[in-house]
Amino acid sequence: MNTDYNSIPLINNENMQRFEMSIDESVAFIEYKIKEGVLFLIHTEVPGSLQGKGAGSAIIEKTLQYAKANGFVIKPICPFVLAYLKRHTEWNMLLS
Repeated sequence: MNTDYNSIPLINNENMQRFEMSIDESVAFIEYKIKEGVLFLIHTEVPGSLQGKGAGSAIIEKTLQYAKANGFVIKPICPFVLAYLKRHTEWNMLLS
């Protein structure tokens, strides 16, 4: 993860069912659903101003850390999350 994002908290917006990171007045997010201990990662959105700067990878990594810390297994549906997991196989233990 780009260390520029280490201090930015991951917010679990339960009402909108998405994880969010506010960066430079923009919000990157991952939409999710939870069912029976499985965290379905549905869609990742990174504003154009943040694309190519590691914000997408940062929010995915923070979301995976959240899943691990809270005992979830994950079911990635989002192609961006799937691509990240192919490059970072250390997270495969979370796959359902």
